Amino acid sequence: MIIEKEGKERKNTIIKKLLIHTIFSLIFTTIILFTSCDMIEYHPYDCDVSGETNLTVKNIEKIESLQQSDTLRFAVISDTQRWYDDTYDAVKALNRRNDISFVVHCGDISDFGATKEFMWQRDILQKLRYPYICVIGNHDFLGTGEYVYKRIFGALNFAFTISGTRFICLNTNALEAEEMDNTPDLEFLDKELSNIGEDISQTIIVIHAQPFSEQFNNAVADKFNDKIKEFPNLLCVLSGHGHSYSDRELFSDGTHYIMCPCIHERTYMVFTVTKGNYSYEIHKY
Repeated sequence: MIIEKEGKERKNTIIKKLLIHTIFSLIFTTIILFTSCDMIEYHPYDCDVSGETNLTVKNIEKIESLQQSDTLRFAVISDTQRWYDDTYDAVKALNRRNDISFVVHCGDISDFGATKEFMWQRDILQKLRYPYICVIGNHDFLGTGEYVYKRIFGALNFAFTISGTRFICLNTNALEAEEMDNTPDLEFLDKELSNIGEDISQTIIVIHAQPFSEQFNNAVADKFNDKIKEFPNLLCVLSGHGHSYSDRELFSDGTHYIMCPCIHERTYMVFTVTKGNYSYEIHKY
C-alpha cells in the first residue's frame, strides 16, 4: 500500500511540473507575439517600402539645377547587389572627391529583388554628397522588384540634360521584363528624338544589359543601335551587368559600349565630358 501511494504521489508531481511548464511556455509565447511585433520578419517581397521614394525625379531636379559648365564630370558604379560593405566604401571614396557633379548607377541595385535589399542599398546611396540616378537591372525585376524600384526610384525609362548633354536612361532587361517585346522601349526613344531641343549638343545612353547579352531583346539589337545613333552626337553607351570592365564597338560602327565593373571589384569610373568628346578613368578604392 505504501509503495502504491508513493507511486501515485510521484505521478501527480510529474503531471504538475508538466502543467507548469506548459503554462509558462504559453505565457512566454503570448508575450512575444503581443509585445514584439517588430521582431517578426515579413515576406521579403511584401512591397512595404519605408523611407525616401521617387528619388529619380528628385535627383534629376538637383542635377539639372547644377551650374552649367563646358566640362562635365560624373562617376559611374554598377551592380551593387548584396555587396553592402563595398557599396558603403564606394560612397565614402566618392564623397572624398570634389570634382564630380553626380553619380550614375548602371543597375542591379538588388540581388534578389527583395524590398529590404532596395531599401538597404538606397540608404547607403543616400549618404552620397552628390545626386545620383539608378537604371533598373535584371536582378531588380526578380519577385516584386519592379514595383519596389518604381516606388523608390521611379520610371523605368527617363532622361535628363546637363551642360548640353542629354542622358537617356533605359530598361534593357527584356528577359525579365513583362513587356519583353517592348524592351528596350523604342517608342520612348522616338518621343525623346521628337523633343530634342537646340540646347542639346550631344548624347550619352545609360543601360544595364548590352545588346547581345542574354538579357537583351536581340531581335531588335540592330534597330536599337541604329535608333540611338539618330540622337545628336552620340558619345557612348554606359552599362553594367557583366561585372567586369570592357569598352567595345559592338556593331563596328564607332559607337562604344562601355561596361562598368560590379561594386564587388571595388571599382568606380569617372567620366569627363567636353564638347564633342569624352574620356574616363578607372579607380580602385
